[in-house]
Amino acid sequence: MFHPIDWETWPRRDHFNYYYNQIKCRYTLTAHIDIAPLREFQKQRQLRFFPLMLYAIMRAVNENREFRMSFDGDGRLGYWDVVVPCYTVFHEEDKTFSDIWSEYDGDLRAFYDGVAADIETYKNGEGFVKAKPNQPPNFCPVSSVPWLHFTSFSQDTYAENSLLFPLIRFGKFEAAGKKVLLPLAVSVHHAVADGYHTCKLINDIEAAAARLDRYWQ
Repeated sequence: MFHPIDWETWPRRDHFNYYYNQIKCRYTLTAHIDIAPLREFQKQRQLRFFPLMLYAIMRAVNENREFRMSFDGDGRLGYWDVVVPCYTVFHEEDKTFSDIWSEYDGDLRAFYDGVAADIETYKNGEGFVKAKPNQPPNFCPVSSVPWLHFTSFSQDTYAENSLLFPLIRFGKFEAAGKKVLLPLAVSVHHAVADGYHTCKLINDIEAAAARLDRYWQ
């Protein structure tokens, strides 16, 4: 469900107008988060890494209203009850990718099964940028760059657009003592979220990755 913002009472009204209409601004924050508990959970159950990491990200996104905001079909600003992941599937043979989406479910097992099934269905979708049809308007773009343990990531476009959802990227994880560090970059529209909100999102992703056993029904 989509909930329009009440402009008369919304505390962020002036900030939104400033960063959306005057100083039009996006920014990207990169951090290394510890995913050692997620890796242990994955190994114990012999599961795939990507759906688990995607769940941790989407659980955190859905716990923070700032990152569920968008415009509806009538141009009204508001937020969704929940957003679904939109992510990429890499095609090894020709080194291209397809963009697909999956339903979100707070139950990790149900979410994992849905993502794994979608990846299997569209893994051979070479030549199709948008492989899975009927992508809903309430989506959050997430993708992986598993070939590099990067220290920063920059996201830019050549044209203005009204996308308010965050753009989330993560890279190759590496062991660092007892920790397993994953580079995570979050590109944010400043109109809906400041540094505080983005830092909270990143911390919430790390926290979700540390307690997957609570969400596996």
